[in-house]
Order: sequence, then structure tokens, then C-alpha cells
Amino acid sequence: MKKILKVLVIAVAAVFLLLQFTNPARTNPPVKSDLIASLNPPAPVAASLVAACYDCHSYQTKWPWYAHVAPVSWLVVKDTNDGRDALNFSEWPTNDPDTAADQLDGMSKKITYNKMPPAKYTAIHVDARLTAEQRKALTDWLDAAADKLKSSAK
Repeated sequence: MKKILKVLVIAVAAVFLLLQFTNPARTNPPVKSDLIASLNPPAPVAASLVAACYDCHSYQTKWPWYAHVAPVSWLVVKDTNDGRDALNFSEWPTNDPDTAADQLDGMSKKITYNKMPPAKYTAIHVDARLTAEQRKALTDWLDAAADKLKSSAK
């Protein structure tokens, strides 16, 4: 029995070691146009955006240590790529106010209904947990910025 357990532990360790060679690329391409630089939100709103959103929705991702350890790295990279595909603050549509306003409206709704940031992210990233006051400040600013863009697009 001890011999079987020893072989099993060695096999699991070998598989884990081999998995480390399958880590996906963790990329941070150059920022094209940044939401914060483009819209200049108040400092507390900008801080909340960076803390709660930028890791998954920009090219300014801070890759944690566990993003380098398979198989967890696969999930982290997939979630980040999915977040960037859905909404990317590093490719902010500065010359398209209608699209920018729509994105701000969508952000406001998801924050209002606690869809963002997701619970699996805030479970590990304490600084990404938004208080009710931070959520209100964010959604108030997002709504006002969207309205301003809509009126400028007319």
C-alpha cells in the first residue's frame, strides 16, 4: 500500500510539473486609448475603476503569482481575455461617442446589479470589492459621462 501511495504521489507531482510547460501567454499589449485618460473621471472613481476593473478589462493587467501556475493560469488568462473581448479600457472608442456612451451605460447597469466585478474575482482580490458608496459614485459618474457623450454626439 505504501509503495502504491508513493508511486501515486510521484505521478501526480510529475503531471503537475509537466503542466507548467502548458502555461498560456499573459500579454499586456500597448494601450491604444485609455478610458481614464480619455474621460478624466474624479480620482475616487478612477481608483475604483483601476482596483475593480482594469485587471480584466485593460492591457494594464497585473498578473498575480498564481497566473503563472497551471492549471490555474489557464482560467486566469481565459477570464482576462474574455473580459478584454467584452470591454477593453485600453482600446476606448475616443472617436465614437455613441459606442462609448453605450459602453458606459452597460458598465453602469452591470455595477448596479452587482454583475461586476464578479464574485470569483472579488473573493481573491479584496481591493476590488466595491462598497455601496463606491458603486453609487461609479454609476453616478458613468451615467453622467454617458449623458454628456450622447449630447455631444447629436
